[in-house]
Amino acid sequence: MLEQNVADGVHRIEDAHTNWYLVDDGGHLTVVDTGLPASWRSLQSALSELGRSQKDIEAIVLTHGHFDHVGFARRAQEELGVPVFVQEQDRGVAARPWHYAHERARLGYLRHPKHAQILTEMTLMGALGVKGVESVRTYGDGEQLDVPGRPMVISTPGHTYGHSSLLLRDRGALLAGDAFVTLDPYTGRDGPCLVAGAATADSAMAMASLERIATLDAAVALTGHGGPWRGSLRDAVDRAVAAGPA
Repeated sequence: MLEQNVADGVHRIEDAHTNWYLVDDGGHLTVVDTGLPASWRSLQSALSELGRSQKDIEAIVLTHGHFDHVGFARRAQEELGVPVFVQEQDRGVAARPWHYAHERARLGYLRHPKHAQILTEMTLMGALGVKGVESVRTYGDGEQLDVPGRPMVISTPGHTYGHSSLLLRDRGALLAGDAFVTLDPYTGRDGPCLVAGAATADSAMAMASLERIATLDAAVALTGHGGPWRGSLRDAVDRAVAAGPA
């Protein structure tokens, strides 16, 4: 599903309750996160609908290295020759997207009907066959990336130890990755919250990182799961903190 202009020149694609984004800068594109392997088909469809082509893609930027964000990164790197950016501490996760630190066992969350549904959908999109990406360019906190859209890196560790959010200052938008989400794919919780401990390395660290984005000047937050959050980031952070870990 393509949702155009969720922020100025930012387009949301949702596959199996997982979001990834195209940032359009005068016809030059950055892909932020890459969903699941079968999201490659969604990419072709989105490019066609937007009147763009694969040649317009200049970079892929990953907010973190989990399997549902690395989906077609390696294929794009190999077939399109584009660089893949990730935070230094997430290099290992991006290379092995199913091997990541998490606080709680995954199997216990299968009791949540929403998680069972989402996991089935992710599996059908190729989740179990995600190929990692080893040749990457790394970025650091506060860096403005020289890619279309020129996002600024805001380090928000906790979900993974190298998790980062991306601020598009001139568009009033924050690409939050999974710093917080508006749908927890493990419990089905709606509204701003952390992803459950089955996929979060350190919930206390993730909660502390939310303060780094609470005061940013952005009118919309675009997360890895769930719809856009529009309004005060302070309000979103307060709600996520109140919801607590799961």
